[in-house]
This record gives sequence, C-alpha cells and structure tokens, in this order.
Amino acid sequence: SFVLFPISNWLISKRFPGFLAYGLPVILIFLFLVFVFFLMINQILEFTNEWTSLRVKLLEAIDNLSLFVVHNFAYSADSQKIFLQNLLDQSGGKALAFLQSMASSFSEGIFTLIMVPVFATLILVYHKLLTQTLYTLFPAERREAVRQVLVDTVKSYYDFVKGMALVYLAVGILNSAGLAIIGIPHPILFGFLASVLTFIPYVGIMVASLLPISVAWVTYDSAWYAIYVIIVFAIVQVLEAYVLFPFIVGNRLKINTLSIFIAIVLGGIFWGAAGMILFIPMVSILKLIAD
Repeated sequence: SFVLFPISNWLISKRFPGFLAYGLPVILIFLFLVFVFFLMINQILEFTNEWTSLRVKLLEAIDNLSLFVVHNFAYSADSQKIFLQNLLDQSGGKALAFLQSMASSFSEGIFTLIMVPVFATLILVYHKLLTQTLYTLFPAERREAVRQVLVDTVKSYYDFVKGMALVYLAVGILNSAGLAIIGIPHPILFGFLASVLTFIPYVGIMVASLLPISVAWVTYDSAWYAIYVIIVFAIVQVLEAYVLFPFIVGNRLKINTLSIFIAIVLGGIFWGAAGMILFIPMVSILKLIAD
C-alpha cells in the first residue's frame, strides 16, 4: 500500500475516480508480473529444446564418474548400483512428506498472491480513516509531526522499492552481458533468472548458475566455459553487494552502508529472507522517527 499510494495519489490528482485510482495500480502490477512469468516460461520452453543433448552429456558424465570410482577406489559398478538403489529406497519414504510440504507451500503461496492485492487495495481505499485513527493515538499538538513521519515513511518505502527494482535490473543486464560475451546461449533468460533468484541469499545465485553452467558444458564440451560462467556471476554478485545495492538503495533511503549491512544481518536472524529485505526500509523509518 505504501508503494502504490504515490501512484494512486497522482491518479486522483488527475481526476480519476477513487475506485479506479486505488485499484488500477494493483491490476497493472499484477498484469506486469503475469507478463514477466509468461516471458520466462517461453524462454524456458526454448531452452528445453536442448535437453536431449544435455541428457546425453549427463549420462556420459555419470559413466565417466562411475569408471573413475572403479579405477581409483576399487568400488565396482555393481556395488555402486546397489548403493544408489538403497539410497533411492531410503529417500522414497520421505517423498510423500516432501510432496505434502510442496503442496502446502504452493497453496499458501496462491493464497498470499490473492490476498496481498486485496489487502493493499482496501488499505488504499480506507487510508484516510486509518490516518485519522493514527492521529488519535498522539496529542493534538503532535499531529503535524505524525503526519510528516507518515508522509516520509511512504516516500521511504516507495524509494526503496524503486531502488531495489533498479538493482535487479542492473544485475540482470550485467549477468546477460557477461554471459553473451562468453557466448552462452539464451543469455537474457539466464541473466535475469539469476537476477530474480538473487532475492534468495546465497542459495539463489547457486541454483541460478546451474543451468548456464550445464548449457556451457554441453555447448562447448569444455569445463573452461563453465568456469567462465562462475566468474561472471561472482563478479556481478560482488558489484551488487558492495557497489550497486549500498549506493542505489542507501542513497535513496539516506542511511549509510554500515546501517544497511546491520539491518540485513538482523533481518536474516529474525525473519529470514523477507527480513533481509524489509528491515532496510524499517531502519529508515526508525531514523525518521528519531529525527
């Protein structure tokens, strides 16, 4: 609601009806996310055309690994098959629990995707009532100060989201350019997929790198190109963590780099991945109140 309020306010200033001014930004963001989703799906479908050659390469790698184990550790191929079968049997019992957990997470995600726009729209519609309620919690002579903090809070969240969008856009462009330079197919798909998955600390970038590494390996039949992919992602990650994020986001929120890193660490401790994002504008809001 904080992020969309400046847009809704602008639409109202242009004499849009209230229901349209509050509902239109939510609908446009939803349509944009759907467009991005289908764009990514289209790119993934194009990538699956190369699955046959990738599968052959993977099977060759597994055979070579098996021979390496036989020659260097005297562990026969039959023993390896028995070991893998036992491993599959043990994991089979956990498959149902894993699928149940996935189904639960998926249903929760769908519920959240539906309810967040609903709540955001309703908060925008009733923002005047909510603001009046907030004023009653403070003495009358503090009303202007409360109003200013509220205005600055909305601006802080809006600037934060704009900053994050610029960071992810810059990371996607840098990833795509790096992959294109070394000649990896579908550089835009892999570059922006890695950019989006950067939202998940540490794990996201590792998962995102697996696909371009595999494609590089299949395309050029050389481990060097896979190493080049790792180098590209590593350089971009360093730039994102130490240059782009503190400079773009920190400048918009007017908080220093040290405060940002402390907020990221504390957010990760208390709220996990979401906390690493949300604690940053919260620090900015605390600064506004303190000022």
